[in-house]
Amino acid sequence: MSNKKLDDLGVSAFCESMAMLVQSGIRTDEAISLLQSGSRSGGVLEQGLHGMKTMTEQGSSLADAMEAADIFPDFAVKMIRVGEDSGRLENVLFRLSRYYTGQKTLAEKLRGAVTYPLAMLVLIIAVLSVMLAIVLPAFRAVYDRLTGSLAASSYAYIHWAGIFCAAALVIMALLALTLIAGLMLWKNGKKNAVIVVLERFPRCRAILDTSALYRFTSALGTYLASGEMQDEAVQASIPLCGSDRLAKKLESLSARMAEGHSFAQAAYDEELFEPVYGRMLLAGERSGGLEDVLARLTQLLEEDGANQVDRLVEIVSPALSGILMVTVALTLISVMLPLIGMMNSIG
Repeated sequence: MSNKKLDDLGVSAFCESMAMLVQSGIRTDEAISLLQSGSRSGGVLEQGLHGMKTMTEQGSSLADAMEAADIFPDFAVKMIRVGEDSGRLENVLFRLSRYYTGQKTLAEKLRGAVTYPLAMLVLIIAVLSVMLAIVLPAFRAVYDRLTGSLAASSYAYIHWAGIFCAAALVIMALLALTLIAGLMLWKNGKKNAVIVVLERFPRCRAILDTSALYRFTSALGTYLASGEMQDEAVQASIPLCGSDRLAKKLESLSARMAEGHSFAQAAYDEELFEPVYGRMLLAGERSGGLEDVLARLTQLLEEDGANQVDRLVEIVSPALSGILMVTVALTLISVMLPLIGMMNSIG
């Protein structure tokens, strides 16, 4: 059993390659053999393919071979098993490829939304530290050695600049530590604690809601592509959304479906999507193209989530840059005012 897992991009690449080979009429064991022969990296996938090749040549299914390799997510293994049983393996593989590509794209966007402000905070902390440790003490020492008429009120500006820089440094350091702590909690499996805090901010809550809805819609489309019934697909997709608030709404939606409503009608009644998206689902379901509409809706939600993250970064980045510029400007003014006072007294 392997301790390492394929990342989302690796799973997507594997599923897409397998889908194209299966589409070409190549048997599963031959497809895995071709993938193995084309892999020379010696990484996780190549090691997993070696064991999968042996199992499929002995008659095991692709899902069993993937499960034994222990490098694929449980969701992917489950979907491929259902796809094999329903005769829709090719379709499921393509949907899984798109699903994990979208997961990777969204994860990178969210990571960038955190790392860029964190880098800006580190820069601001470095500049403020230099100001406090080198620049202000140097000017203060120079003015202490100067003789002549120097207004005490002008000289006091340096003192106030030091207080302002120290306060800004403490605030920026606390913000940086908060971001680092959040990242550590997220990586250590304590996402719920971070989500509770983020949901207090409207923009962050909107991003989380869109991301959760995207994960649900993408998983639902994959389940339906595998041949699952609508009610079973909805129930199986709920845990994958990653949001307790959305899960409650989805449970209510599932209850409506148990009463005889279709998914599209229940989603429209529960206002799961925006009205225009809800009408798209209704039209798609009535025309027999629900899976195609879900695929399009998943793409729109992915784009919407990415745009929301970009807009948040566009707000945070100028704000942090403004703090840095104002702090530096006030510090420079504070050290120049005593010099101006001294020159006036001389003139």
